[in-house]
Amino acid sequence: MSSPRRDLGAFGERLAAAHLEAKGYRIIERNFRCGEGEVDIVAEDSDCLVFVEVRTRRGDALGSAVESVTPAKQRRLLALAEAYSQAHDDLPPQQRIDVITVALAPDGRVLAVEHIEDAIADRGA
Repeated sequence: MSSPRRDLGAFGERLAAAHLEAKGYRIIERNFRCGEGEVDIVAEDSDCLVFVEVRTRRGDALGSAVESVTPAKQRRLLALAEAYSQAHDDLPPQQRIDVITVALAPDGRVLAVEHIEDAIADRGA
């Protein structure tokens, strides 16, 4: 079932995946789901497995997209990365969590796509 919010998120994820591919990343999986929640994109960057959270915003009435990655969301992303790693073999030795923000004008024009590498660096905790 489609909703404006879900459509907006799917649009942002398509832009983010295209952005990653243009940078030479290989998309392994999209919308990986498990008990902890969902990872938007799992990709490979050379010898690094990258879990990507995509945040899309139209206007800034709800705050910036990067501000929406709360400490609770960060903990959930860490748990998701761990769950993915446990469920899959032959993964690259290095892993990180990136955030890609997509800013849209109220009319839907893409204003900016920002890729923040290693945005959640507390992988050892």
